[in-house]
Amino acid sequence: MTLIIGDEAPNFELINQFGETVKLSDFRDQKPVVLVFYPLSFSGICTGELCEIRDNFAKFDNENVELLAISVDSKFVQKKFADEEGYKFSVLSDFWPHGAVAKAYGVFLEESGIANRATFVINIEGILTAKFVTAPGQARSQDEYDRALASLQVGVNRD
Repeated sequence: MTLIIGDEAPNFELINQFGETVKLSDFRDQKPVVLVFYPLSFSGICTGELCEIRDNFAKFDNENVELLAISVDSKFVQKKFADEEGYKFSVLSDFWPHGAVAKAYGVFLEESGIANRATFVINIEGILTAKFVTAPGQARSQDEYDRALASLQVGVNRD
């Protein structure tokens, strides 16, 4: 299934690095959400991307956005990864059923068993306002995040 701008974001329930359950629906009518799917914790590009987000976290915090990073790694790997890199945002485990949330968002790579690098911006009504997906091996830029966050203010981004 391929999601398009204007679709309702598929709800999910995953475990974060602290073993807490995080439900997308808990943020509805509360705050926008940015989902950051990435292939694997501790891999070079993924670590670089998430550290760049960590270092620019004020952009998300200033917009009162909940940032949720998601990979197919276990909650134990996510805990070690978040602790070592100092991530203050939730790092969620899409471990079992393997990649189910990535599949619901249309970004699971069956041949590799991982999620592609993909970002989804969801407004407080639960509607997808922006998304961007990069080719495997290609990092996302902070400019893409800036444009995506702007979509929350202008309504719908039709990139």
